Amino acid sequence: MKTALTIAGSDSSGGAGIQADIKTMTANGVYAMSAITALTAQNTTGVYGILEVTPEFLANQLDCIFTDIRPDAVKTGMVSSSALIEVIAQKLTQYKAKNLVIDPVMVATSGAKLISDEAIETLKGKLLGLATLITPNIPEAQVLSGMDIRTAEDMERAAKAIYETYGCAVLCKGGHQLNDANDLLYSKEGARCYHGRRIANPNTHGTGCTLSSAIASNLAKGYSLDEAVERAKAYISGALAAMLDLGKGSGPMNHMFDLKGTFAE
Repeated sequence: MKTALTIAGSDSSGGAGIQADIKTMTANGVYAMSAITALTAQNTTGVYGILEVTPEFLANQLDCIFTDIRPDAVKTGMVSSSALIEVIAQKLTQYKAKNLVIDPVMVATSGAKLISDEAIETLKGKLLGLATLITPNIPEAQVLSGMDIRTAEDMERAAKAIYETYGCAVLCKGGHQLNDANDLLYSKEGARCYHGRRIANPNTHGTGCTLSSAIASNLAKGYSLDEAVERAKAYISGALAAMLDLGKGSGPMNHMFDLKGTFAE
């Protein structure tokens, strides 16, 4: 069995972060491992507390993983401090990690900034250059490219600029800000648009975590980058279309919509 590692924060309500990543990796047929960057107290209505791990403890987790069950792919999610980002970059370099998918969680789709300017600079300077793929949303792509993105053409120009700056493939996620569900992949092969199926489901908590984890899982299994993105988008469409409705706010998707068998009944 192929293996994948998620480096991210815990979501106590199970819809995003480490929990979403592990569910996604399992549903996509790989063995999931985790290095936790922070504990959060959150549910579908918001985040009510964050307890960050120390850089030393994060390093300890990563050493334990890479020296025993080496991951075939790695994804990173929200990491809020420069010190933790530096540890991740150092350990991924030390262990020559492959198939690295970075979800550069910096700016919410609403436009709210989620990490400090210092941490953003560390992410840009230390981590993004190691990636196989980065998966920014529109506000994050604007930060990374320094461009305003209002049209599909703007998205392609920004993705190309990010690719040329950091030397890694870029999946720029469209989402509702451009009124579509289409994503734009820019890689050494050039640009490719993935047309998504817009699903009228208000419960979208954890979609970014889920997409990056599904891509990493497929890279771990040996799919090409194009195939990994295509399969991941099909998976997330299925998880949304299952129309799970839990909680009082923006709830989680059904990550296990395709689970069948005696013990799932």
